[in-house]
Amino acid sequence: METSRRALLVVAGLGTLTAACGGAPAEAAQKFEFTRSDAEWRKRLSPAAYRVLRQGATEYAFSSPLNNEHRAGTFACAGCALPLFNAATKFDSGTGWPSFWQPLPNAVITRADNSLGMRRTEVLCRRCGGHLGHVFDDGPRPTGKRYCMNGVALAFVPKA
Repeated sequence: METSRRALLVVAGLGTLTAACGGAPAEAAQKFEFTRSDAEWRKRLSPAAYRVLRQGATEYAFSSPLNNEHRAGTFACAGCALPLFNAATKFDSGTGWPSFWQPLPNAVITRADNSLGMRRTEVLCRRCGGHLGHVFDDGPRPTGKRYCMNGVALAFVPKA
């Protein structure tokens, strides 16, 4: 009986922690023009991309092959293919995630993220609401911004 009570408390605590850390899907608070059912998103995306784009997770640092992508082209949303960043704005931030100093016009939206006991600015795809990462004020000129994106949330389209 004690084991069952302990397990119940652990599960309840994890549920509370997940809710407090922003475990709700990115599209919960707002409507977006490109929508899919949860089942369709799961079918369309890899498990890792689903966790990041639809559940707001973060991939492990230095795990994305896009860290080493240096060709001319565009980084698009892996969920809806909306072009998000010109490759010319990519830079090596040393953080382990693809970083950009500026998104394309009308590509992303932001919102406050108070999860994990800190105040950050979350970056979402403007069209599908997919969680991309966060933006910080410690980037290079000319914007001073660092759009720190999850590589699994992006698809690279080389310039033709």
